[in-house]
Amino acid sequence: MVMPTLYLLRHAKSSWADATEADHDRPLAPRGRRASQEIAEYLRRERITPTLVLCSSATRARETLEGIAGGFDTEAQVHVEIEPALYAASAGELLARLRDVWGEVESVMLIGHDPAIRELALSLASDGALVARLREKFPTAALATLSFRGRWRSLAPGAAQLVAFVKPGELDSQSTGAGGR
Repeated sequence: MVMPTLYLLRHAKSSWADATEADHDRPLAPRGRRASQEIAEYLRRERITPTLVLCSSATRARETLEGIAGGFDTEAQVHVEIEPALYAASAGELLARLRDVWGEVESVMLIGHDPAIRELALSLASDGALVARLREKFPTAALATLSFRGRWRSLAPGAAQLVAFVKPGELDSQSTGAGGR
């Protein structure tokens, strides 16, 4: 049995240039677009292409997906679902959504928002050195990679191992395969 992999990606830095803009509609800031490109390069280098992407409907989350998609294997079939419910979801609601993933899906990337993404990662991950880094901060465009045994419906707190945690600002100094370890 293949161990499923969960990629939790916090959307990249959003713009506050227009104070009248609704939170849901805020686009990425230039810094967010650059960070998305850094994550795309990391995905390409590490050969990470999820089977399924679940993405918040917020503009900044969708633009983050657009920015990182260039890092996916062009030959792979990636199914993308833009889901309005992910915008304001709690960590528990994100977990419930992940438990609904079809059992044969090997990997899922969930693109969402703080604090739910961080809380979900901390809830799922068993202890380890990377978990301590995750507790410090889960900045915009950071990517946590977790693996677990079983099927999606059995995903539970403490059942996953945090195998990588990368932040865009740290990627330039990392060599291939470092994965934030």
